[in-house]
Amino acid sequence: MPTRAHHRFWPQRLPRAITLPATPLWDGLSVNARRYPDKPALVFMGRDTSYAELWRQVERLAAWLGSIGVAAGDRVLLDMQNCPQLVVAHFAILRADAVVVPVNPMNREAELGHYITDPGARVAITTADLAPELARASDALPAAQRLTHLVVTQFADAMGDGGFASEGDDAPPAAWRDWLTTQHPLPPLAGGVVVPWREALQSDAPVPEGRARGTHLAVLPYTSGTTGLPKGCMHSHASILHNALASALWGQASADAVLLCVIPMFHITGMTSVMHSGLYAGATLVLMPRWDRELAGRMISRRHVTHWVNIPTMVIDLLASPNFASFDLTSLVSISGGGAAMPQAVAQRLFEQYGLRYSEGYGLTETAAPSHNNPPEHPKQQCLGIPFMGTDARVVDPDTLQELPVGEQGEIVICGPQVFQGYWGRPEATAAAFFELEGKRFFRSGDLGHV
Repeated sequence: MPTRAHHRFWPQRLPRAITLPATPLWDGLSVNARRYPDKPALVFMGRDTSYAELWRQVERLAAWLGSIGVAAGDRVLLDMQNCPQLVVAHFAILRADAVVVPVNPMNREAELGHYITDPGARVAITTADLAPELARASDALPAAQRLTHLVVTQFADAMGDGGFASEGDDAPPAAWRDWLTTQHPLPPLAGGVVVPWREALQSDAPVPEGRARGTHLAVLPYTSGTTGLPKGCMHSHASILHNALASALWGQASADAVLLCVIPMFHITGMTSVMHSGLYAGATLVLMPRWDRELAGRMISRRHVTHWVNIPTMVIDLLASPNFASFDLTSLVSISGGGAAMPQAVAQRLFEQYGLRYSEGYGLTETAAPSHNNPPEHPKQQCLGIPFMGTDARVVDPDTLQELPVGEQGEIVICGPQVFQGYWGRPEATAAAFFELEGKRFFRSGDLGHV
């Protein structure tokens, strides 16, 4: 790509753009199940799930989805906190050539109705604590728009016969125990079928052939909906795969990396830059369903976490723990995040105590998370970073759409392989979100910044 001003800050070890594999998102996990069959892919409350076992569950659930008629391009709603079942369900939906519709578990009945009807989802997968709300949302809809199948998992389904530890480093925080260990009854679903997780995983149906490729729709995450109802952002296998692979290269993740996964995987950053990136690299993901500073400190120490993507408030909270002196953070080699500026004093403490340079980044749902990132070796504090791999980003006058000179504030616009295809069922909103500059299609972020 042409040389631009930010390339003088470019890490010499990295290419400016990358060549993507011509394979679907799930293929990397399939490959790693053969490369590292016995290696832990996921760690959840002390229980390891190997790459081979993870892939076995993915294929069984994909087979079940195919057996009930889920076909290529169908949208399947996924409503969960971080847990192994979320990872299995996400990849199973992709393996069935269907489209993942990730939903914030904090949404209630009124919002959930929109996430069912807007993408036309007929199948949903959720945890038992959230299932009643989702069932009520479906029941309130006209019969033709309701869910036909609801797969429900208990958190304990991830733990096998041993269940959750009651004490020790792997034990859930006391405040979580009822939430994680309660066996919730399955709700009724008007006009539909509720299927227990373990029953779905026992399917002996054939696995779908798997014909999806790079340009095919893979994920339909929704924007926050600050203006009107949330809009679905159409991401292909290629756009998600680009940022997953680029994030692994940028952060030097490998099969020997251990990632603390506490930012939500329903969110685009956790989905792309942690889950997909880590599993593509063959790393181990240590899953936390919610933030808890004591559990995070123990997991980093005990599991020798090497990479941690977070929001700055998590770091601030961890450093404030009365037990902080007992935590061993020396295994960390990469710590990064966004969403808010990291206070200079906190960044300085990380560097002085651990030699860690906190690397901030910027991105949106429409850009599959990072469109900008700080060079890990030389990050600039309270700065969004430089345009990411393969990305052309400019600052333009929001009225004239002409590029502005260095130092002048304007709208950040982005062109790159990670940019979404458009808004689901919203051609006018899609047209308004893009414009052409120098023969390229740029996305208008709506955010202000300056070079």
